[in-house]
Amino acid sequence: MNTLLLSLLATPEGGSGGLSILLFQMVAIGGVFYLLLIRPQSKARKQHQEMLTALKRGDEITTAGGIIGKVKDLKDDRITIESGDASLVVERNRIVRVGETSAPGA
Repeated sequence: MNTLLLSLLATPEGGSGGLSILLFQMVAIGGVFYLLLIRPQSKARKQHQEMLTALKRGDEITTAGGIIGKVKDLKDDRITIESGDASLVVERNRIVRVGETSAPGA
C-alpha cells in the first residue's frame, strides 16, 4: 500500500507529477458523472414535482400501476380518483401521467 502511494506521489524523470494527472482524471470523471447522471435525474424529479403540484380536480391521470382515472379529490399526499364505477385512493407520487403530459423517465 505504501509503495503504491509513493509511486503516485513520485515524479517521473523528466516529466510532470503523476499526482496531478491522477487528480485531473478524478475531476474529469466526477464532471462526466455529474453531467450524465446526477443533473438529468434532478431535472426529471423537479419536472415530476411541478406536474404533481399543478394537479387539479377533473384531470385525467395514469398511475404507475396503469390505472387510468379522473381526479375526484385532492389531499396532501393522497388523491382519490374515479376509474369506471370505482373510487380509488392513490399516493400522489405514484402518478406518472396527467392528461397528455407524462413524467420524465416514466
